[in-house]
Amino acid sequence: MLPQSGALPQGLAAVQPRVVPRPRPAAAVRAGLFPWVPVCLSAGIGLWFLRPALLAWQEWAAVAGVALAAFAVARLAPVWAERGRIGWGAADGLHLAALAVCLIACGTALAGFRAANVAAPVLEWRYYGPVEGRVVEIDRSGRDRMRLTLDHVVLRDLPPDRTPARVRLSLMGDDDLPPLGQRVMLTAHLGPPPAPASPGGFDFRLHAWFEGLGAVGYTRTPIMSVAPPEGGIWWMHRARMAISRAIQDRIGGQAGAVASALMTGDRSGISEQTNEVMRASNLYHIISISGLHMGMLAGFVYGGLRLATVLVQGAGIGLGRPLHKAAAGGALVAAAAYLWLSGGGVATERAFIMVAVMLGAIMADRRAISLRTVAVAATIILIYSPEVVTGAGFQMSFAATIALILSYGPWSRVAPHIPWWLRPVAMLIVSSLVAAVATSPIAAAHFNRMAQYGLLANLLAVPVMGTLVMPAGVIGAILALVGLEAPALWIMGIGTKWMLLVAEHVANLGGAVTAIALPPAAVVPMMEFGAILAILCWRGRWRRGPTSAGLGLGVALMAAAAALWITARRPLLLIAPEGEAVGLMTPLGRAISKPSGGAFVVSSWLQEDGDMASQEDAAARPAWTGDRRDRVADLAAGWQVWHFTGKGSGERAATACRPLRIVVASEPVDLDAAPRCLLLDPQRLKATGAASIDFREDVPILHHAAPLELRR
Repeated sequence: MLPQSGALPQGLAAVQPRVVPRPRPAAAVRAGLFPWVPVCLSAGIGLWFLRPALLAWQEWAAVAGVALAAFAVARLAPVWAERGRIGWGAADGLHLAALAVCLIACGTALAGFRAANVAAPVLEWRYYGPVEGRVVEIDRSGRDRMRLTLDHVVLRDLPPDRTPARVRLSLMGDDDLPPLGQRVMLTAHLGPPPAPASPGGFDFRLHAWFEGLGAVGYTRTPIMSVAPPEGGIWWMHRARMAISRAIQDRIGGQAGAVASALMTGDRSGISEQTNEVMRASNLYHIISISGLHMGMLAGFVYGGLRLATVLVQGAGIGLGRPLHKAAAGGALVAAAAYLWLSGGGVATERAFIMVAVMLGAIMADRRAISLRTVAVAATIILIYSPEVVTGAGFQMSFAATIALILSYGPWSRVAPHIPWWLRPVAMLIVSSLVAAVATSPIAAAHFNRMAQYGLLANLLAVPVMGTLVMPAGVIGAILALVGLEAPALWIMGIGTKWMLLVAEHVANLGGAVTAIALPPAAVVPMMEFGAILAILCWRGRWRRGPTSAGLGLGVALMAAAAALWITARRPLLLIAPEGEAVGLMTPLGRAISKPSGGAFVVSSWLQEDGDMASQEDAAARPAWTGDRRDRVADLAAGWQVWHFTGKGSGERAATACRPLRIVVASEPVDLDAAPRCLLLDPQRLKATGAASIDFREDVPILHHAAPLELRR
């Protein structure tokens, strides 16, 4: 019996009462939640892009209110569970859901802030006259013409607060190009950034807004120097361009231009024919500095420094010290130097951030390659430039990286069973196949083409890139300090010539390129969010409850995206933004009303249709009849479409405006009364842009390209 005094017996005195731990939300404490941060931020950024506009103060207040309320709920959910108001399971779910809502609201705020931060005047009419500005970029257009981008622009009779911050001009002549940082003057045709060629098509206006481009155009006049080139940072840019010219001169031809693009980011020497060959062979990513190049360069430098540190430690120096961290630091310095040398484009900055995070993980004794590391890099990029979430480069680079990380586990289990001499080849084949499978749907959705033999081309070219081109480039950059870079550049030239040879051979194979129709706008977000949802839930520790439901939802989203893409139909009728062309879909493909005129718009239509025909071939398809200026085609339920172009087209269109007719004119049409036809002329299309028409129950349904509401 226990003593009446309540004292514990001596044998039980040492027994301490067992403290039952307070239940905590299991999901909130397990690892692996950080990868959801960039996913939620991307969702919020995507919400802003549904209706891109500068947010008013009421909208800012609403976004801030949602974020603060969600954050408060996330903090209070455990408190409510501790007080017994809700169960811990409900508190766990509420806590995570509130954090997700808060991050989504933050993503919307990031996009809105970025759009407001880069706001600049946009030219709202056509301008012809003198243009003065400072040269900040030199590149080559898709039509194989050199282009200049100018800032600090001055236009005649235009006040500074209405003058675009930047303009881009295509050069029609063969004048010598001015150095970067030089102030120039020329006479040019300018206009606002063009609207989409069709409803749902690529909107260059958004891209131009975030680039600060307020006008684009061309010039046929000589370039006159106004002031000598500026110093400071522009001296560094000119030094980069001088290195580019030296590489091109030493190697020569398109091989030298490709080598220059790989090292300095200067692609102005690459002809459009080379670009087309590289696209057809799925090797175009090689001439765009991305994670592949930055990773190869950093990996080569890290491997070389690591080998050197091993030799040093083998000699008994620095034993016990983490010299691998010094190697990672040296690779980080090399990557930063490469970032400067390449010109610091968006893709290169993204690649540098990814490599820097991985090298930082090595220096912090963390895993260099993991989903958490990728999530850190993605979060930094989204905060720095949220608009990249809609770009193919961002989507494809992270898709390939995540796919390679997921394949590492299975590969590590299979690799020991493969003969050592076959492992490098097998690893190359597996990694190329994994990256191709992950990126091909995204590339097809953005570029409307799929390279059928891209895997073969990459298997033949990428090893040369990693073993010859990038190492020779690094060694050449070091030897250039003492003027002995010639042998390294010779080896680099051999590598780039081989890549061009592979690209040309693969591009000339029968059926090398398959055209893919443009998917509906919802397909890419559904496909990508479904994939990442399935991956993160599959990687989670739980296989039941919310994780299992999330995995199923991700698979369902991907299946729905595929079904939506496969069953999508292209518009029956497309009308160009200024009425200069009309395209009618037929069983043989889209028939164009004219064999010439509106070339850029028509080529965009055919590409979005998944049609590889030229405008001349598309115009020869049976559908249109009549004079070359007055074209007519029959539609459903007795409707007809009339297209009038050339001088006097407005007057002819007015007389043809009758019921059951769609009338399109390239000149304004004046009518005394309301039109009896469905009339589309430049005046009516000005506010809406390109249009498409489909029939529903024998009634034409008109769709317009969404107006851009971004105004400073």
